[in-house]
Amino acid sequence: MPSYKLTYFNVRGRAELIRLLFATGGIPYEDVRIGRDKWPELKPKTPMGQIPILEVDGQVYCQSMAIARFVAREAGLLGESSSDQARADMLLDGGAEVGELLKEVVLEKDASKRAEKKKEFSEKSLPHFLTLYEGFANDSGHFVGESLTWADISFFNMMDFLTAEFPSALDGYDKLSKVIENVKSNPGIAKWLKERPVTDH
Repeated sequence: MPSYKLTYFNVRGRAELIRLLFATGGIPYEDVRIGRDKWPELKPKTPMGQIPILEVDGQVYCQSMAIARFVAREAGLLGESSSDQARADMLLDGGAEVGELLKEVVLEKDASKRAEKKKEFSEKSLPHFLTLYEGFANDSGHFVGESLTWADISFFNMMDFLTAEFPSALDGYDKLSKVIENVKSNPGIAKWLKERPVTDH
């Protein structure tokens, strides 16, 4: 089996989906977490001057979604057919767009502007997104087929961040709530959630 070494800061951030995919697949890896003070030294040694990076038997890869897709493939979580994989990719890309809107809210420094953005997000962007995705989820609580794919895990990861700001976000969305429960009940995920380092974000 290849050896995997994932390097990122000691936060969930852009590396958490990757960690969740490793956990789901039961794939051992080295979870390296660096302090911000170490980043200037490491930065010029990375392929594109950014992290996360994944080392696989000496080969180094960057770009969080490229790494996530690679790990999902290794874990058999991309989807069974080309059409399944395209659907999963579509749902991940749609989720990323909403994630960017949420980031705007969270990173806003001005308190009054932040409150404005948060209100608009909670009243417009978030309900629109969740209603769409409730329609994409099936009765068994999956987005693609009848088993976990990285689309389900990515949605779970995004909601993990999102419900910190909007705790009741999934109220009334029964299929989406089932997606979350299906992901959490995966033995690898359950173990990771119990053991992962506690961080602010």
